[in-house]
Parts: sequence; structure tokens; C-alpha cells
Amino acid sequence: MSDGTQTLPAKWRPVTEESRPVRIALIAAALAGLAVLVLAPLVVVFAEALARGAAEAVASLVQPDARAAVKLTLLVAAVAVPVNAVFGIAAAWTITKFDFRGKAFLITLIDLPFSISPVVAGLALVLLFGTNSLVGGWLVASGFPIIFALPGIVLATIFVTFPFVARELIPVMIEQGRAEEEAALTLGASGWRAFLTVTLPNIKWALLYGVLLCNARAMGEFGAVAVVSGKIRGQTATMPITIEMMYNEYLSVAAFSLAAVLALLGLLTLALKTVLEWRHADQLAASRRH
Repeated sequence: MSDGTQTLPAKWRPVTEESRPVRIALIAAALAGLAVLVLAPLVVVFAEALARGAAEAVASLVQPDARAAVKLTLLVAAVAVPVNAVFGIAAAWTITKFDFRGKAFLITLIDLPFSISPVVAGLALVLLFGTNSLVGGWLVASGFPIIFALPGIVLATIFVTFPFVARELIPVMIEQGRAEEEAALTLGASGWRAFLTVTLPNIKWALLYGVLLCNARAMGEFGAVAVVSGKIRGQTATMPITIEMMYNEYLSVAAFSLAAVLALLGLLTLALKTVLEWRHADQLAASRRH
């Protein structure tokens, strides 16, 4: 006799052949790992931040160093994310809409920040733009220092976050193909108009998703920024660097309060990402019904 699963529609059939106890055990193990590795650290951060009361936590956040760190982090993200959005769109457009030699090499270059340690990237920037280098020395003498200043932090952040937007757009644009843009060009639309009216609406969800991921990494970047910033308190110390400095100085409430703010920004990014995924799924379902 049949066990009954063969008569069910395909979408209702079990995707695995494991028994129910095995599936429950696997799900429980996954949830336990998630609780230990993700939820527990978050709980500890907020608990330590509020250990001496909400008033002291808020007071530590309005200190000049903490406010300077928040402003610098938001400023760096406000510069790096739009730049990477533009670069990511241009790179994805070039790779998916044109055939040329060296395309595989270009894709490898886009993925380079994923394979290189951020500390190594920071050291490379120091070698290129440090005071002892030809270019860096000239810039310092001209009054435009790169290393141990805002431009170096922005460059380091742009480097480590560059792949996120491009890597979200490339698969989507490959799947969509070139037919719609070619039809728009055949009907007399300019390349810019075809991009605004055809390409951009088709990639908007992937673009927003990539921008959110890029923003989250930009705000939380530590390794490359720690090398190029010089960790000057109140000037070149971003939120992650300031948290480390405060913790090393046994200012635990201030450190965990600032860490809680950074965690809240990350959770807000995750919430926006989830909303975008829901909206995108709903639109896909609606388009398939029509």
C-alpha cells in the first residue's frame, strides 16, 4: 500500500525522507546554534548597556566621544554607500549587457574584497597614501591628508563594501536578459531613458537589498578602518573603534551602550531587508497570477 505521500500535490510532499523525530532534532539543533551564536550575544550587549540603569546608558551616549563616533560612522556610510551603489550599477550593467574580453577578470576584481583581509586592504592604502609615499607625501604637504583622516576611512570602507551592490545586481540582470532594453532602443529611446524606464524598475528590489547590505557592512567595518584611521578619539574613531577603546579602558557601560546603538542599526537594516523581501515576493506572486 502507498504511504499516502504519492497522492499529495507536489508542494505538500515532504522534501526529505527523514523521520519526524530526526527533523525535529535537526531543527532544534539549528535553533540552539542560532540562540547561542546570535541571540545570546545580543542579549548580553543590551543587558550590559542597561546594567546601571537606562539613565547612565543614555548619559554615556551623549558624551562628546560617543557623539563624534556616531556622526563619523553615519557620515562615512552616507558617502560610501551611494558611491558603491553607482559603481555597482555600472559594473553590473557592463558585465551583463556587453560581451568583451576580460569579463571574467573583471568579476574576479569585484570579488577581491571578499577574499582579502580588511587589515591587508588598510595596509595597502597606507602604503599608497601614507606620509612616506610619493602621492601621500604630496597630499599631506598640500594640506589634504588621506591616512589618519576622513578620506582614508571612506576609501577603506568603499573597498571592503564594494562587492555587495554589484553581486546583488549581476544575477538579476543576467536572468532578465537584454531583450527589453534592446526593444526600447529599437523604439527610439536613448540609452539613459532605457535605463531609467526599463532597467532600473526591474532591478530596484535587488538594488535596495544590496544597498542595505552595503550600509550594514559600512557601519560595522573595523579592520581596514582601524589601520587607516589612527584611532584618534573624537576625530577618526568610528563606532566600532570607539567601542573597542572604551572597553579597553574599562568603560563597560559606555562601550556596551554604543554597541547597543550599533546593534540596533543592524537590526533596523535586517528589518528593512525582510520587508523588501516580502514586498518583492508579493510582486512576483502577483505578476505570475496575471
